[in-house]
Amino acid sequence: VSWLFNPTRSEITRLDSGNIDDILNNADVALVYFYADWCRFSQMLHPIFEEASNVIKEEYPDKNQVVFARVDCDQHSDIAQRYRISKYPTLKLFRNGMMMKREYRGQRSVTAIADYIRQQKSNPIREVQDLEEISSLDRSRRNIVGYFEQKDSDNYRTFERVANILHDDCVFLSAFGAISKAERFSGDNVIYKPPGENAPDMVYLGSLTNFDLIYAWTQDKCVPLVREITFENGEELTEEGLPFLILFHMKDDLESLEKFQQEVARQLISEKGTINFLHADCDKFRHPLLHIQKTPADCPVIAIDSFRHMYVFPDFSDLSVPGKLKQFVLDLHSGKLHREFHHGPDPTDVAPGQPIQDLASSPPESSFQKLAPSEHRYTLLREKDEL
Repeated sequence: VSWLFNPTRSEITRLDSGNIDDILNNADVALVYFYADWCRFSQMLHPIFEEASNVIKEEYPDKNQVVFARVDCDQHSDIAQRYRISKYPTLKLFRNGMMMKREYRGQRSVTAIADYIRQQKSNPIREVQDLEEISSLDRSRRNIVGYFEQKDSDNYRTFERVANILHDDCVFLSAFGAISKAERFSGDNVIYKPPGENAPDMVYLGSLTNFDLIYAWTQDKCVPLVREITFENGEELTEEGLPFLILFHMKDDLESLEKFQQEVARQLISEKGTINFLHADCDKFRHPLLHIQKTPADCPVIAIDSFRHMYVFPDFSDLSVPGKLKQFVLDLHSGKLHREFHHGPDPTDVAPGQPIQDLASSPPESSFQKLAPSEHRYTLLREKDEL
């Protein structure tokens, strides 16, 4: 095959189940190319990816600074499944073995890929020279500020590692030595400054050298529990592989959004790793609403998208009923929502003498269908193209 790698030039590493963890865990940054031999677009990208690897290797010669790697998804379907690869080619970024949420979506050219890696290698932390800079931060953003005695320390290196992973979600800043002394009355510390001029600061109280602890704390602050789904991030959210619990609300209806956020935090915090909590603008996403026989006039509306079907929460006014929202999510996980979608209420839920719902009256399939290499395209993106 004419597009096979040239071993005399290429720095691309072949990944398999035996070496993938070791190679990715030891790489500061790794760009992994998931492909299939039969895919024409994979064949087109291959020489570009190889040349970008050669360009970057000249700038970052240390083998662990930047790794360009590839996975043949036909031969290693277990790896493709592990990283939820559903289309080819796909370029995923890893830092110290951790896959980043946002895959590479830039131009498929040597220059663009090389520039992307250079950007990923740039310092994500802005060093402040005066604490007055902290008082003038953009408080519409989520800011994480680290105060350290010195840059050459384990505390700062852990902070830097966290910032490298989460810099797309938060603004990271640091101050050192005499500049930071006033904020280091009990030693090095890290502070979260949430959005809002009057929002109180939050202090990290754990070990500054324990990556897992500080990463979990920072991620909790930088990534909102309830995120907004838009045309721009819809596909990214889908690729996280978790079903959606969505509040459809009018843009200026902040009261409903606040209630939803409160109940998600109160009832569903334990489900954070099993479902994505989202909110969407009713006006922008009229098409998904139509799929559940709703219009913006019906908002606020809560629904689950399982990527197979969409299920509607019976009544928004029931949101604050203890356990009601959580049971809705548990019914998704147990398969009850899917069963009732096709066959009507479970027999134990049907009142005596009440007929089971006819299959023909089942609600329509999901409008947020996952992007896949077929004629069934992602509805949000299709709707965007039609606007």
